[in-house]
Amino acid sequence: MATLSYARYGKDNVRLYKVQRNDDGTQDVTEMTVCTLLEGDIAESWTKSDNANIVATDTQKQTVYIMAKLHPVTPPELFASILGDHFLSTYSHIHVAHVTVTVHKWTRMEVDGKPHPHSFMRDGVETRVVEAVARRNKGIAIRSGIKGLLVLKSTGSQFWGFHRDEFTRLPETRDRILSTEVEAGWNWRNFSGLDEVKKDLSAFNQAWSDARKITLETFATENSPSVQNTMYLMSEKILAAVPRVESVEYSLPNKHYFEIDLSWYKGLKNTGADAEVYAPQSDPNGLIQCTVTRKGASPKL
Repeated sequence: MATLSYARYGKDNVRLYKVQRNDDGTQDVTEMTVCTLLEGDIAESWTKSDNANIVATDTQKQTVYIMAKLHPVTPPELFASILGDHFLSTYSHIHVAHVTVTVHKWTRMEVDGKPHPHSFMRDGVETRVVEAVARRNKGIAIRSGIKGLLVLKSTGSQFWGFHRDEFTRLPETRDRILSTEVEAGWNWRNFSGLDEVKKDLSAFNQAWSDARKITLETFATENSPSVQNTMYLMSEKILAAVPRVESVEYSLPNKHYFEIDLSWYKGLKNTGADAEVYAPQSDPNGLIQCTVTRKGASPKL
């Protein structure tokens, strides 16, 4: 006998752009991609071909657009919570709503040394990501984060003292290039509901700003003995800066740049202290991950 042990469904890759026209004549823009996934009394659509309780994925898409028109879309933690709360409030048979919002980066242009009132540029692939899970009678869990932040430093990184055995070929180094694509997330203490999310909206933008600044400054200034230690220091600092955050997660791929031995050409020196030309590697690459939790915190999202 078979049984349906888990099911959810929704609408992915809902592209949304909103313009805010300010009283001073300037405009602000927000572009995002939204994913909604619903759980509840929906099993019979799978087991009995009965779709009576299915809120169509097109309905979910139209809901995203309408909620964006009726409510603020920034900070994204608020918009994700508004959507999750709406699905639970509107449909009694839906018990859990998962909402993921990915904010795409638009940076205001400067013209003649001044911010332009309505022109923007895409100056990187970095995104701001929010996941909100609204559970009936259990509040809203929120995870905020950064993805696609590509960083590199040409010195100030080490890796030595690691375990060696018959399979080890990697030499120790006290000076190397360090590059990674930052994926970081921080999990907030559970919110009782939408009203509590709304109480201190500035905290979400401030936390994102603090986490990004901490990540960049620690990466740049720490003479890193390892990616592991550097990401732990970043996590500690974020927990200290944002009291409501219960845990911080990092996933950092180590993007390698290898020295090229050019001694075959007229004895040209290009290794060790003489290295200037490197070969960037796409794969394979190291991948280092961690979760750092505040003592006494509840389980993460």
